[in-house]
Amino acid sequence: MKKIKRIFAVATALALAVGCIGFSGCGKKSDVYHIGICQLVQHPALDAATQGFRDALTELLGDKVVFDEQNAAGDSPTCSTIVNNFVANNYDLIMANATAPLQAASAATTKIPVLGTSITDYATALELKNFSGATGLNVSGTSDLAPLDQQAAIIKELFPNVKQVGILYCSAEANSKYQVSVIEKSLDSLGIKYKEYSFADSNDIQMVTTSACEACDVLYIPTDNTAASNTSIIDAVALEKKVPVVCGEEGICKGCGVATLSIRYYNIGYETGKMAYEILVNGADVSKMDIKYDSAPVKEYAAGRCEKLGIKIPAGYNPIAE
Repeated sequence: MKKIKRIFAVATALALAVGCIGFSGCGKKSDVYHIGICQLVQHPALDAATQGFRDALTELLGDKVVFDEQNAAGDSPTCSTIVNNFVANNYDLIMANATAPLQAASAATTKIPVLGTSITDYATALELKNFSGATGLNVSGTSDLAPLDQQAAIIKELFPNVKQVGILYCSAEANSKYQVSVIEKSLDSLGIKYKEYSFADSNDIQMVTTSACEACDVLYIPTDNTAASNTSIIDAVALEKKVPVVCGEEGICKGCGVATLSIRYYNIGYETGKMAYEILVNGADVSKMDIKYDSAPVKEYAAGRCEKLGIKIPAGYNPIAE
């Protein structure tokens, strides 16, 4: 009888051990890496970055990677809920797509490596002082910042007689504020007048865009997630008022703009996936990894919208697939 009990006890222990394999909360993990992805909102730019990240790791790890992909539907508190769940499950790495998920992940853990993508400026997002490339925290990643001086130059190139540029952005997005402060200096250097038009959330976009179109002859939108999710509203107002919009990235331009100097979001997502591989497999120290950038932004234009507004695009711009 004692022998039977001992056999049963051993069998039970083995069953529990097998059950724990691959479960983050149990002692030893399997050789499968569990990665939590928190994306702020669904729109083409962020979707492309997430896809690039997944593709890179799938190519490098095959079936040894499991993704838990969650979308916060544009709500910052939901980002915190999502990443706290990732932390509770002791995932191997967290990928934060956009600023709010990055801030939530950074606040939720100092141990699990966090990689951001679609982040304009990490120093602004994480309130870092003396930032020199690496954060010194358990955070690194890729930036979606295109050269803002070159974006200002596009406005001058396409609209040499512009009287006033309306800068349209969401006041709740720290990285949008950062871009606005930088491009205003470039507009100053080009002698172009401008005025800021900020909206608190999607409920204000139509009213604020209307005001901007009535006072300005060109609009500029940085890489702003709230704007990116509401391009149809901006497009309807701008087309009715016949005001062209220059944008900070391709997705927004496709939805409501005439031209952009854009990075490739798939590319920065893919690069983020390669960084994740270095951390997970090769033991790279995330705190010492420099933030990476897309080195080849592209001039693009929306042909259909340009035709509607009678705008002639010079050589050197690629048409956006519409």
